Amino acid sequence: MKNKIYNSLFCFSTALVSAFFVNCSAQKATDVLANPWKVKEQIEKSVVVPVFANKTYNIVDYGAKSGGTYNSSEAFKKAIEACTKNGGGKVVVPAGKFLTGPIHLDNNVNLHLEDGAEILFSTKSSDYPLVKTTFEGTECMNHSPLVYAYNKKNIAITGKGILNGQADNEHWWYWCGAKKYGWTEGKGNQNDPQNRVRLIESGEQNVPVDERIYGEGSYLRPSFVEFFECTDALIKDIKIINAPFWVIHPMKSVNVTVDGVTVESHGPNNDGCDPEYSKNVIIKNCTFNTGDDCIAIKAGKDGDGRRVAMKSENIIVKNCKMLDGHGGVVMGSEMTGGIRNVFVENCEMDSPNLDRAIRIKSNSRRGGIVENVFVRNIEVGQVKEAVLRINMFYNVYGNQTGNFIPQVKNVLLENITVKDGGKYGVLAKGYAELPIENVTLKNVTIERVKEAFSIENIKNIQFVNTYINGKKAESPQ
Repeated sequence: MKNKIYNSLFCFSTALVSAFFVNCSAQKATDVLANPWKVKEQIEKSVVVPVFANKTYNIVDYGAKSGGTYNSSEAFKKAIEACTKNGGGKVVVPAGKFLTGPIHLDNNVNLHLEDGAEILFSTKSSDYPLVKTTFEGTECMNHSPLVYAYNKKNIAITGKGILNGQADNEHWWYWCGAKKYGWTEGKGNQNDPQNRVRLIESGEQNVPVDERIYGEGSYLRPSFVEFFECTDALIKDIKIINAPFWVIHPMKSVNVTVDGVTVESHGPNNDGCDPEYSKNVIIKNCTFNTGDDCIAIKAGKDGDGRRVAMKSENIIVKNCKMLDGHGGVVMGSEMTGGIRNVFVENCEMDSPNLDRAIRIKSNSRRGGIVENVFVRNIEVGQVKEAVLRINMFYNVYGNQTGNFIPQVKNVLLENITVKDGGKYGVLAKGYAELPIENVTLKNVTIERVKEAFSIENIKNIQFVNTYINGKKAESPQ
């Protein structure tokens, strides 16, 4: 069944009599074509949630001291080593404030924060050693993420406590180079040609990852929580604040559950959750209040993305609340490897500082394909720009044109209510040589928006029982 899900391709019927997908070639209809929400349920059932031995390892017993000033890095390390060596269990962080450097998880370890526990992460970049990681879709050797697991199985972060990255305008954020985050000449920033641009070029030139050395002086900020090539991972109930960069980053991982997590972090590039090259990811019951996209599904960038050539697929988002952010659920812009089978349901999106509800973005330097996106039962209070935004000419950091035309096809929004859609109901621009294909809005009501749509180079966009500004919307020709 899994292979059928992973390899499913489909197209919309041009008639769209019932707005469901039918076979448009001699190929047999696939599972996702016939009933996408049944496939979603099958994916959910297949995701393994970690189970741990009934053993506890309290960090205080290994030398940790609360108060927020004593560095308890060694205590975390020793507790995790003892836990995994003895078959796994809970590494318990009791109530109190505990200062530490990076925490590296190991097999069968559940890092459990009790109610009232807060982990304060060091703001000294020198405390974060080089590890294999990634920055904005390009793999490299850089500062360790604050919580990191590499090639581990059956791992978790749980509990009612807080992970506090302590990032602010004086720590981490100014590295982005933006003056509003405190950057001034002489402090250094990631947009220096010796840093970010050099990293991207190393991906284009296929430089071995272990030779892409960054770290101190490079000003490439680490992710907060990164599961790199992990299997069966869980993040549940915790609150995460003040992140240096991307907040939750499953990278090349399988069977990841993010459940009941609250993310509050308004720094630069503070995406709430970024599954990248990952498969079978469930994000549910979470609240995102972020400085960038609430959820951004990624799949590598440019030459490095073509080298890795892995899709992010079978991504489920349900019962979440999106507040501030550039987008509620976003695909891209790092999407070179491709994204398919995304299911979003039963979410609330509402903030004067939320730019879009659903967003897909790429460009001809990046390429990639996004296909099979299903969104239903969404309540949108207010967004600034658009309910659905598809931009195949996404342009930041200078010239982003190339010879890799991105594709988007098979996007369905159904049972959506919007009070204030901002400027556009649908804002979409594709390429004439490879148009966006098969976009359907079914049972969508947008009470107020300046323009129903602004579209260019879309093949087969349908409005079915959709009302915009009090009028039944006609499908664009």
